[in-house]
Amino acid sequence: MADLRFAKLNESWNADPNAPHPSVEQSGNDILLRFLLNSFQFKRFVEGDVGILRFRNCSRYRIDPTNDHAWFGGSCRYSALAPGWGEFYELVGDDPTLATVSDWNMIGDKLPVARHFLFYFRDEMFECFAEDWSFEHVEASPPPRLNTRPRFGQRWRNLLGLHR
Repeated sequence: MADLRFAKLNESWNADPNAPHPSVEQSGNDILLRFLLNSFQFKRFVEGDVGILRFRNCSRYRIDPTNDHAWFGGSCRYSALAPGWGEFYELVGDDPTLATVSDWNMIGDKLPVARHFLFYFRDEMFECFAEDWSFEHVEASPPPRLNTRPRFGQRWRNLLGLHR
């Protein structure tokens, strides 16, 4: 595996390190991977902001239960090779371990030559083969606006002697 290289793709964003809650949705031949963004490390995000990775013309994908404990313990197939846990990578080069993986979700068999992507989350790992990828930031919905003017009900009016 000396020819395998890991190119880090998430330079200005990352998934929440504690509870990213990743979810996968298929849209035609595309896969949408949604997750909560890391608002601790990247101050441009606020708690609840969502990241969406779109993998265009994805031929296959999988979610594996490999977590941070397995990765640091050396039981992940890339533990000794990947530069760091919790990052989004493109794998470039020959990967002889691919033949050992059989739990792929197949999407299409007549898609263009694909690139190999890998994202390590806290409690799972996402892997796919796709033509390309893009990142979208979705801001959290603002909290409901509180009415700053106090409202007094009829009971309070009666208690305060404010009868109408």
